[in-house]
Amino acid sequence: MKDRAPRVVHDPAMSVIRISKGKFDPKHAAEAERLLRESERALRQPLSQLAGLVHYYVGIDRERGFVTNVSVWDSLEHAHQMDTLHAMLAQRPILEAAGVAFEVITNHETLWTI
Repeated sequence: MKDRAPRVVHDPAMSVIRISKGKFDPKHAAEAERLLRESERALRQPLSQLAGLVHYYVGIDRERGFVTNVSVWDSLEHAHQMDTLHAMLAQRPILEAAGVAFEVITNHETLWTI
């Protein structure tokens, strides 16, 4: 029988949650949504190639005027890959030009999960 590599099981208790949040005028929700949907073409492949990415979510609150990107990582080191990902860095000025103002991106070490 062939030797098999040990199965790596992601431990959610050891996750890092990265949050990027931006605010826009709700009157421009359609434009913000269009840009977020278009960003998938530029981001899906580069994101899926990053080590340690567990989940990635892009959301919009049209009523209150917020966009949120939430990603889940297996380590803080892997989450910080986003700091220099060129495809991601290129998207920010596109959204800012459409009136989205971003908050500081934060990385949260998970304390507990359900």
